[in-house]
Amino acid sequence: MTPTVMLLTALSIVLDVTGQLAFKLGLNRLPEHHGGFRLRLFWRQIAAAPLLWFGVGAYSVQFVTWLLVLSLAPLSLVFPAISLSYVGVVLGARLVLGETVNRRRWLGALVISAGVMLVCATGA
Repeated sequence: MTPTVMLLTALSIVLDVTGQLAFKLGLNRLPEHHGGFRLRLFWRQIAAAPLLWFGVGAYSVQFVTWLLVLSLAPLSLVFPAISLSYVGVVLGARLVLGETVNRRRWLGALVISAGVMLVCATGA
């Protein structure tokens, strides 16, 4: 992988993780629905939630970045690398959201990381 592709792939991962965390934080801040779920009210609250819009913005930039990565490198090389976003989300859920992450999830993140290293090392 060239340095440009590595940088753009890393940016895509960071934007993906940022978008996921913004979505979760934004949804956590919505008021609870008492007396049943009302779809119309839910969509109004979503439309007025800045963190959700921030997440949409992060995803929009990530989409353009990902298209650029795909134009520069083989899909079979960069797609496994983008799976590091799963690792980033687990780490972000622990550090930013304060979620409890059990050993099995940490092991899964480690296996994903090892797989990405294997693919990228042999993908040159």
